[in-house]
Formats: sequence, structure tokens, C-alpha cells
Amino acid sequence: MLDVRRLRLLRELARRGTIAAVAEALSFSPSAVSQQLGVLEREAGLPLLERTGRRVRLTPAGQNLVGHAEAVLERLEQADADLAEARGGLAGALRIGAFPTATRAIVPAALVALARRHPGLEPMVCETDPAAVAHALRAGDLDVALVHSYDFVPAEREPGLTTEPLYGEAMYLAEPAGGTPRAPDSPGTPGTRGAPGAEAGRPPAGDLPQPPPATDQGAVLRAHARSPWITATPGTLCHTMTMRACQAAGFTPRVRHQVDEFATVLALVAADQGVAVVPQLGVAAPADPAVHLTRLVMQRRTRLAFRSGAGTHPAVAAFGAALRAAVPPDLAGSRAEA
Repeated sequence: MLDVRRLRLLRELARRGTIAAVAEALSFSPSAVSQQLGVLEREAGLPLLERTGRRVRLTPAGQNLVGHAEAVLERLEQADADLAEARGGLAGALRIGAFPTATRAIVPAALVALARRHPGLEPMVCETDPAAVAHALRAGDLDVALVHSYDFVPAEREPGLTTEPLYGEAMYLAEPAGGTPRAPDSPGTPGTRGAPGAEAGRPPAGDLPQPPPATDQGAVLRAHARSPWITATPGTLCHTMTMRACQAAGFTPRVRHQVDEFATVLALVAADQGVAVVPQLGVAAPADPAVHLTRLVMQRRTRLAFRSGAGTHPAVAAFGAALRAAVPPDLAGSRAEA
């Protein structure tokens, strides 16, 4: 009989490529991982691994077994969900991964609703970059997480995980309100939609307005081909999004600052340190009058992610329902596109 714990190790090896990476992710020693995979090969009765330098490659039999492991682990998640439903009354820890803007703007209201309906449940939020969520969920470090993708950085399907749409956000080019050149053919901007006394291109106080999308996103970005740029740190989806959007417009941005927190990014823009692309939830309301915002065509889309088979778990389902109820009205209209 094949051991489920060893099947989980084999699946992680298929995703991570090295025994050292599997050991680090699952808090084992490399020798322990090698030993357990060796036992799994003896249980299977044929080679499952081939070593190529420092990396390990799965044999065809090993790859086939990973597919079966995915199905087995999904059924175990379904079994756990059924047992939780039968026990009734949600209790215990729920480990939640979320990226910073969602943690600030969406998650708190969801936690309030969750505590009201399920006081025995103990949600535990950990800020997690969406790029690291898949491994954290598969390793069991998280139970559920919010992930996002951009038009220029579509989400790849992650084996063993299921996602559900939550909402979509507008994206904006942020530039200093005076000094940095703007696209001469930039379309209607937030401040031109009839707000009394608003300067052209400057959002009035209150919620961030929703003007029509830019008619030529490339022209808006190309106007800053020679400007200094502020991006997120390399390796993040936000950094990749900015780089690809600019490259699609015909240039590679000259990056001056690398900052992950959008509030800090906008403070740098206001200080005339460069331009940046920011999502709707990254812009405070009322917007800083020192920052000019131009809405772009592209969007950021947020989804709820969990291990396949866990969608019916009462705690996961309850958190998902609380999140949807907490989505601000100006984001709800994009939910179908998320």
C-alpha cells in the first residue's frame, strides 16, 4: 500500500525540482526526504526518480504516480470537508494568506462578519505574495488565500489548487501632478468627470472615480518612456506586470525605485521621484492631489484559492462568503470578469 505522506513528497518534488527545496518547504531534512522517496520507490516496485546533476527528474512512472497522488489528495480534502460538515459548528484555526492591499481593504470587514457568525473559528491572516501562495497551500501552511493576476501576467493553473473569482480592479498610471510629461492624447481623466472645482486629471475627494478606460494605453505609457519608474521588487507579479505593460507599449522602463507597498509608491510619485502603475485598491481616497491618475485599460483580478477538494469545507466556504460580502460596491461590478 502506498503511503499518502510519501505521495505528497513526490508531488512536491514534481513542483519544486530539487530535494533540498522540498525539504525546506516541508520542514524536513534533505536526507529524510531522500529516504522517504526511496521507500516510496520500493513500495512502487520500479524507479520513480532520475538524478540529473543537482536536480531530480521524475521517470514516466513517477509522473503518472503524481497524477494519482493529486486525485488521492483531493479526495482526502473532500473527506475532511465532509467530516467538518458532520461535526457542525466551526471551530479551530483557519490560516489565511492575503496580499497587502486586500489585507487592508477587504479582509478586515470579512473577519468581522466571520467572527459574528462563527465565533469558534480562529482566522489567522498572514501577508503572502501571490507568487508564493501555491506552495504554501500545497504544503499545508495555508488553508485559503487571495491571489491576483494581471492582464499582462495571467494566472497559471496550479495542480492541486482550485480558484474562484472575487473581484476586478481598475489600474492607473500614477505621475506627479506637475512637472512629469503626460501623454498628449490621454483620454478623460478622473478630474474631468464633472466634479465641481476639480482640476483636470485630479480625482475629487471621496471614492476613487471610475472614468472610461484609456482609448490608447500604449500612448499613455509611451509618454513616460524616458521617465524614471517605480516598480515592485523583481520576482513579484506587480513588477512583472509593469515591465510587460511597458514593453508591450514599445519600451523598457528605466527603474529608479523598487517598492512593494503602494502607499509608499504613491508618496514617491508625489515627491516627483518617478511614475508607476498602481491598482485601484492601492490608491487612498481621497487621492493625493500631488498625484495625477490616468486610468488604463488593463485590470487586476483577485481570486480565492484553496486546495482542490476543500471548497466545500465549511470554514473555507464561510470565509469565501464573508469575503464576497465585504467587496466594496465599486469593485463588485467587475466580479464577473475576475
